Amino acid sequence: MKSLKDVNLELIKEIGTYKTPKVSLETGEIVELYDGIAMVSGLPNAKYGETVLAPLGIRGLVIDLQESKIGVLIFGEYEKLRIGDRITLTSEIAGISLSKKILGRVVDPLGEPLDGMGPIPHEKEMEFERIAPGIIYRKSVSVPLQSGIKAIDSLIPIGRGQRELIIGDRSTGKTTVAIDTILNQDKENVICVYVAIGQKESTIAQIQNLLAEKGALSYTVIVAASASAPASLQYIAPYAGTAIAEFFMEQGRDVLIVYDDLSKHAWSYRQISLILKRPAGREAYPGDVFYLHSRLLERACRLDDKHGGGSITALPIVETQEGDISAYIPTNIISITDGQIFLEKELFNAGMRPAINVGASVSRVGSSAQIKAMKQVAGKLKGELAQYRELAAFSQFASDLDEETKRILNRGAHMYELLKQGKNEPLPVEKQVAIIWLGTNGYTESIALGEVRRFEWEFISLLNAEKPKLLAAIKEKREITPEIEKELKAFAGDFIKIFSKKENEPQTPQKQN
Repeated sequence: MKSLKDVNLELIKEIGTYKTPKVSLETGEIVELYDGIAMVSGLPNAKYGETVLAPLGIRGLVIDLQESKIGVLIFGEYEKLRIGDRITLTSEIAGISLSKKILGRVVDPLGEPLDGMGPIPHEKEMEFERIAPGIIYRKSVSVPLQSGIKAIDSLIPIGRGQRELIIGDRSTGKTTVAIDTILNQDKENVICVYVAIGQKESTIAQIQNLLAEKGALSYTVIVAASASAPASLQYIAPYAGTAIAEFFMEQGRDVLIVYDDLSKHAWSYRQISLILKRPAGREAYPGDVFYLHSRLLERACRLDDKHGGGSITALPIVETQEGDISAYIPTNIISITDGQIFLEKELFNAGMRPAINVGASVSRVGSSAQIKAMKQVAGKLKGELAQYRELAAFSQFASDLDEETKRILNRGAHMYELLKQGKNEPLPVEKQVAIIWLGTNGYTESIALGEVRRFEWEFISLLNAEKPKLLAAIKEKREITPEIEKELKAFAGDFIKIFSKKENEPQTPQKQN
């Protein structure tokens, strides 16, 4: 039990750190009230993006400036407000109060905890909207951000500071790709921010539980604006998430932010704009919907050493309808980002997991975001898969194929089988390099297609058990030296003999971690 003296000391400390909100004497009156938006008259000095206070402690954000009135986004229980209520300016640009204690927490876009674990201490105020760092503050993208997914790290590499779009139809594994990337940052010293926009609360809870179970929640912040949240909170959620990412980037940290998803963000902005009676354009979106996302995604960058050397890597997610990537929002975001990972429903249904269409996916950073070892093995892989896709399209019409074509088709089919990966099973880069080296050097070609995954799992398990120093050497040297290759060849040759003697009984591939 605390003594009275201790309680008094705590109270004095709290009073000393308490900051009264800056509130001006300027007040206006609500003249119109809509679904989460209030039109207010009598505030001629209001600024765009300024915080306002309404009765019952409800906060709002100035989003529309007109000649005789302003539009205010209401955060919270807007249904409790009435026409005639007074709205007060605060003279503060809207933002979120943050501290390092926000790691491991689930918060709403205003920074209020949603996980029932008590309040989060405030250290610094970060504005929702900030101008993206200019060219002179930036550094080129050259440090890889390992996703732990073979198909991505080998063919569509992501660099720290890059913006890589994840695009595809509903239920094709977009969120899984993003979550697996978060799980893989455990030993990469990368802080993660997951922004859930318009997702079901049960889905957000599942993601929270998965991250906690895998030990990833300790370096992750979840910003949740669920489907039941008003459009105002869904609209501000990605900006709040980016403010959190910038808070850590300014401390020289590398941050990964996932926006899941920007389609629903655009829907919420369309709803707000239509209520504000802004002119509707293509698909009823307002004319500035491109600027909505460009000013958000431009904040992802890699700062040079003079400015702290931190980075924000963005993985925006966009949902397509029936694979139509030429729709308005997908084409907008494709043009803003530095590449896209395209997930296809047909591949997903055919059992290719992750269902990445390698031909339609691209990383505009290219191999500059890969370690040398991955470049050595992935260079061959890209060429062989391109050749396989070209021949596979024609081979279905041909009845008689020559031996060389059969060999290329067989090898390509085995390589695609090798790129398959289980859900929530990210692989460290040294194991990925060993597996892809195995395929590009033709060691899997004599194995039955259905046995490739078992072959891969047994190979990497034995390599991990008997040759841990070999894997450590790949990780440390970041390239396949002649000595490493010689040792890999000897090990692979012995393993092929052992595996071919076994009975080819179908077995479920086990985790490769």
